[in-house]
Amino acid sequence: MHHTVYKQKNCVMPNYLLSMSKNQALKDGTIHDPNTKLKVKVIDTLKTKFTPRKGEITYFVTAGNETIAFETEGYKKHRQLLILHMISWYCLYLGLFEAQIHSNWPL
Repeated sequence: MHHTVYKQKNCVMPNYLLSMSKNQALKDGTIHDPNTKLKVKVIDTLKTKFTPRKGEITYFVTAGNETIAFETEGYKKHRQLLILHMISWYCLYLGLFEAQIHSNWPL
């Protein structure tokens, strides 16, 4: 599996890493925090069926008619604020300025 890593430069927000395989769309991948080793998986719910895993933290983002799921990988009591910050960074990276973050599946 080939991973492409993008690192955002010259921004006020901390740098996170984004990895995805060659076959994954931009809205599927994993956000990595190099400082804490926390990983947050990104799932495009329009293309992939999503079922939350027990023991992981899940958030959803709505932007227009899109819903994107975010789920931690290997959650070990990381701060909720860090997870939300990583999701916000990703939304800005995609240009989803109208994005709203939800802790439950939005209706």
